[in-house]
Amino acid sequence: MAANSSNGDQQTTTKQPPQPSPLRFSKFFQSNMRILVTGGAGFIGSHLVDRLMENEKNEVIVADNYFTGSKDNLKKWIGHPRFELIRHDVTEQLLVEVDRIYHLACPASPIFYKYNPVKTIKTNVIGTLNMLGLAKRVGARILLTSTSEVYGDPLVHPQPESYWGNVNPIGVRSCYDEGKRVAETLMFDYHRQHGIEIRIARIFNTYGPRMNIDDGRVVSNFIAQAIRGEPLTVQLPGTQTRSFCYVSDMVDGLIRLMEGEHTGPINIGNPGEFTMTELAENVKELINPDVEIKMVENTPDDPRQRKPIITKATELLGWEPKVKLRDGLPLMEEDFRLRLGVPKN
Repeated sequence: MAANSSNGDQQTTTKQPPQPSPLRFSKFFQSNMRILVTGGAGFIGSHLVDRLMENEKNEVIVADNYFTGSKDNLKKWIGHPRFELIRHDVTEQLLVEVDRIYHLACPASPIFYKYNPVKTIKTNVIGTLNMLGLAKRVGARILLTSTSEVYGDPLVHPQPESYWGNVNPIGVRSCYDEGKRVAETLMFDYHRQHGIEIRIARIFNTYGPRMNIDDGRVVSNFIAQAIRGEPLTVQLPGTQTRSFCYVSDMVDGLIRLMEGEHTGPINIGNPGEFTMTELAENVKELINPDVEIKMVENTPDDPRQRKPIITKATELLGWEPKVKLRDGLPLMEEDFRLRLGVPKN
């Protein structure tokens, strides 16, 4: 509609700008949620991608450099019109248009992060800075998968989110736990300074199909050893505890946190606590009763106890784990047997 304006004797007519192409509107009306998953070819990342792809309104972009992830984990989605896979290292800038960012990229197993500690801390610090920069540019909401390792070797048991931790800043694990602590700091600084929508999940030990077979984490170690008929190597003293959350429960918790109203940090894990000896006995009983359990030396800075308080997750997200350890281990055995080429007798 033309608008008239008078300035003394002169009269000017201002025209409205032309309408954009009708295509633009049709795209907006049927616009999908575009979601970036960094580290999406990894163990938890690929299960998260599976769940996100089940929703037909989601388009999923995965960025992964395959340091610990594998294309194999995503093979059923390659070529799908709503799926895109980019070989990318998050320590380099990424330019994409997205609505949500699940930032999972980082080696999470001691074998991998001790192999390249500088790369690990760069991924945690520079990678998180790059993802926050992207979130700021495009107005996306970003979720960081932090870790129970931020509590270090805890002096408080079990661990609530309010506990600040007991971490060795110069230890062999520091690249991971101090890296994740800095990543959490960056998330809150961007949130306070730039108003970025953030979510922080502190995830506890997770297990399930697609874990790296020899990644040094206790569940995958024990299952691989039991299938191969090797002794189950329990690190001394064997009384240290962990809590194990099945991967489908973990993914459910991450999605609820992302789509909820709370920034976190929120513990996501299974409060069922097992000693390493108990875990070894469970694996032996369920998978191979003939193997022996053998005690070996421990690694430095290994936390003695690890158990989440999940009151926040339960009250704020309506989340709690459903899969018990004895039900989850056999589901993992099937996947490991297939990849190791050792059929069940």
